[in-house]
Amino acid sequence: MDIIAIQNAFAAALVDPGQPAPAGITTARGKPDEKRFAVYRNNVAVGLTRALESRFPVTRQLVGADFFAGMARAFIAGHKPASPLIFAYGGDFPDFVAGFAPAAGLPYLADVARLEAAWTHAYHAADAVPLAIATLAGLDGERLAVARLTVHPAAALLRSCFPTGSIWQAHQGDIAGSASFSGGECVLVTRPEFDVRVHVLPPRDAPFAEALFGGLTLGEAAERTAAEPEFDFGAALVGLIGLGAFAGVRMEGG
Repeated sequence: MDIIAIQNAFAAALVDPGQPAPAGITTARGKPDEKRFAVYRNNVAVGLTRALESRFPVTRQLVGADFFAGMARAFIAGHKPASPLIFAYGGDFPDFVAGFAPAAGLPYLADVARLEAAWTHAYHAADAVPLAIATLAGLDGERLAVARLTVHPAAALLRSCFPTGSIWQAHQGDIAGSASFSGGECVLVTRPEFDVRVHVLPPRDAPFAEALFGGLTLGEAAERTAAEPEFDFGAALVGLIGLGAFAGVRMEGG
């Protein structure tokens, strides 16, 4: 067996308690050392579980410590770390939660996890100076219409059928507050300076924000929201830029 196969077998056994200790894990007398490997396996599982708990604290609060621990164990069994940076572990945890049958009674849980994953990404994202509204002030109407905004490295936009942002915000204090389960929300995550910010966008601005994050020009984004009677192009654009959603502007064809 080559070294890659040995490493893969070792890694697989670490996250799957149903597998025996890999070949070569022996005592000084050459006998299989299942007990010591089990201790090492448990330490790895505990470390990865704590990483998930740290990255998804609201998700854990929503289901309780025991349920979350069980869900984490199921995830760990099939998802090995892809990076040596432990804070990056669990990027695909929200998708796992969405398909985790025991959590089916909480359909909003996966979107809350997606918001928490976006928060972590924003916290560790590259630094970039946010776009200033003054940069657009010198553009005439024709040039403004064909301008595309570059999304800030720390920014993310999440559209949910549930009040995901309100649920997250209700769990930011020492005592969880209440959230209205009356509809979906579009949530913007930014880090314009040093602190990550979570904003629930007005429903009228959500299609415009989605269009800009999807790469459409300002003119195209405005056309997409033309049917919304309460939409205000100027207010929405200034608001998104003021929240630190973008880092630059480029012209059509540039």
